[in-house]
Amino acid sequence: MANHNAHGHGHDEHESHGSMKSYVIGFVISIVLTILPLVVVLNDLMDKTPTLIFILIMAVLQFVVQLFFFMHLREEKKPRYNVMALIFGLVILVTIIAGSIWIMAYNTVG
Repeated sequence: MANHNAHGHGHDEHESHGSMKSYVIGFVISIVLTILPLVVVLNDLMDKTPTLIFILIMAVLQFVVQLFFFMHLREEKKPRYNVMALIFGLVILVTIIAGSIWIMAYNTVG
């Protein structure tokens, strides 16, 4: 019983949380991925479509950084299940968004 922590788990506290170095690296990458699209938009560095694509790419990269550095996706005992659940959720999300765009674009009364 002496090796249980305050949460009732038999694990050392360092097993389930990232290091300060990991958090700082994730934070710096997140800041860069936030500033880059801002610089592109404020300085009109690209046309509208490439700018939107660039922002979308930066958002996806930001999402991946958040998952790996802050949500500890790879540190679980069975990360494959988390990844499969995440992919399933993303498939549902993309289906809903694409379906909504499809309906809005092609729902014309002719």
